[in-house]
Amino acid sequence: MRIIISAGGTGGHIYPALSIINKIKEKDKSAEILYVGTTDRMEKDIIPKHNIPYYGIKIRGFDRKLSLNNFRTIKYFIFAIKEMKKLMKEFKPDIVIGVGGYVTAPVIYAASKLKIKTIIHEQNSILGMTNKFLAKKVDAVAISFKDTKVDAKRVVYTGNPSSEDDKSLIFDKKEFGLSNNKKLVLIVMGSLGSKVVNDKMKEILPKFNNKDYEILFVTGNDYYDEFKSLKLAKNIKIVPFVNNLKRLFKRVDVMVTRAGATTMSEII
Repeated sequence: MRIIISAGGTGGHIYPALSIINKIKEKDKSAEILYVGTTDRMEKDIIPKHNIPYYGIKIRGFDRKLSLNNFRTIKYFIFAIKEMKKLMKEFKPDIVIGVGGYVTAPVIYAASKLKIKTIIHEQNSILGMTNKFLAKKVDAVAISFKDTKVDAKRVVYTGNPSSEDDKSLIFDKKEFGLSNNKKLVLIVMGSLGSKVVNDKMKEILPKFNNKDYEILFVTGNDYYDEFKSLKLAKNIKIVPFVNNLKRLFKRVDVMVTRAGATTMSEII
């Protein structure tokens, strides 16, 4: 079986896509998979590390307010559809799977125009803008919550894919310079971080100096440099990003996070 899978922008889309890929490989070791993501967002760094063939396209999302940038978005979308049609005629996928993020729009749209089987997955309780656009064009929509409302040919309740690979859950606190003998508080606001929370954390973090427990704060790549000038004790560690965050959970005593759909699924 030959499969194209596309997801991008945040870990909330990327890691469910990886879980789907792992399950496909478990069921069919001969499956050929091609991952389509963007040329400039986090999936371009994460996916190749998993030895998965990667193809990047130039694409951007729509601005929510009226903006001339949206004309550029339309131009990228049209070019990306043409690029995807050419790629699919060469790769000849049996199915194309979209797992969220605006990068999936031209990928799934091109596949539907070529009459290739398509499915999209929605992690949240309400469809995002891209999946709303694609829902009527695909063969099936997979949902994470039973009461999600979708207007589509076929809707399947699957839940949110989460890795079952126990080897991925092995974690030594020393990887981040932490003690294996102290309690650990993990603070993370999703794979991209949150500017609002991060601004508050600059004030809050120094108050944890020299406590008898440790703090691991994940800023998100774009905000990490803002924290380098903070004077913090050794019990506080700051990192920009953690690959496969779920592997930390069994060694964490308290976790502070916002309620992203994939984060909640992984915690459960």
